Amino acid sequence: MAGSNNSKIIDEARPHTIMKFKLVEEYIKAWAQKLMLNSSCYELVFIDCMCNSGVYTYNGETVEGTPVRVAKVLLDVARTYPQKQIQIYLNDKSQEKVDELKKHLPANEGKFNIIVTVKDRDELLETIGPQLYGRQHLHYFLFYDPYDASINWSVLIPFLRNWGEVMINHMVLDTARAITQVKREATKEKYANTYLIDFEKLVPFGSDKKAYETRVEEIIQGLKGHRRYFVSAFPFYNTHNSQLYSLIHCTDHIEGFKLYKQVAWKTFGGKSSTKNTHGDHYQLSIDYANTGLFVPATDESCFFVTDIAKYLQKSFSGQTNVPLESLWRRLDLHPIFPSDGFRQEIRSELKNIYGARFSAVVNPTDGKKHTVVSFQKGTPTL
Repeated sequence: MAGSNNSKIIDEARPHTIMKFKLVEEYIKAWAQKLMLNSSCYELVFIDCMCNSGVYTYNGETVEGTPVRVAKVLLDVARTYPQKQIQIYLNDKSQEKVDELKKHLPANEGKFNIIVTVKDRDELLETIGPQLYGRQHLHYFLFYDPYDASINWSVLIPFLRNWGEVMINHMVLDTARAITQVKREATKEKYANTYLIDFEKLVPFGSDKKAYETRVEEIIQGLKGHRRYFVSAFPFYNTHNSQLYSLIHCTDHIEGFKLYKQVAWKTFGGKSSTKNTHGDHYQLSIDYANTGLFVPATDESCFFVTDIAKYLQKSFSGQTNVPLESLWRRLDLHPIFPSDGFRQEIRSELKNIYGARFSAVVNPTDGKKHTVVSFQKGTPTL
């Protein structure tokens, strides 16, 4: 355990925080491997502008945080692909925490380079952001992880409008808990800047976390420029089942969008959040109004594979000989449901719960066998 001198430098991690570290680490591992195989990508840049000390304690043990985990992952990538450049920017406003962070980072080698700074987060991003324009062979990942509901959108604009990805930790509990009690003008201004709306118009949102999350996603879509953009958000809950924040992933490339959803569901153990549903998703009820079948319950704050099957049943109700690939393409565009990683489980749910029939047919165009699906009529309520 950290000594008393380190008590203000090394924070204690919570289970949801450790899960956050793991999700970012696993995504970066998969993301980097994909890009290294892309002939158009010569350089990867990872940016964490709010690093803390890089390590934490949990149950008396040291736990590595995001910057240390990512640095080790990207070093392995750099050694596998030595011809490509990997640059990591790590920053915190505390000199003491940065000094601790440096103790846990790997050394620079070859084209692998870590730059550690002590700055205000916005100052760092104001420096890096403008450098991205015109860098066609560079791909970046910005991790924007504030300690409260404080987002400076102006410094994020260059990152939202170039070839790269942005992950924002939206601390929604901060807003939902405090919005109706705020007295200080500085705090009102913070919330107004985060949601780009007059504070008085925020107050009616009250404790409705979904309303704040919807507003943040609207802002992202408004700032991303004239191009298609994909946004996916996954919520994190504490041991009391209270939502604390969401990790919002933003990208202009559908492959990154698909990958984030898959990694998130895998990290959460086959569901869409860290919420403990106490097994409620195993409960069945008769859907009298639609299918007349026993269907699983749905908790929109924590989806399971059963909910993916329910969504597909509703989407293709009564249709026959639907190409299996049409199901996966439908899931490609869903903001939460993954199209990869759980295909066998989805097929089992469709067959066993909704009576879908899978069969092989010969495509007259290429003479090859393809799987098609026939759905019973009925649209279960999601």
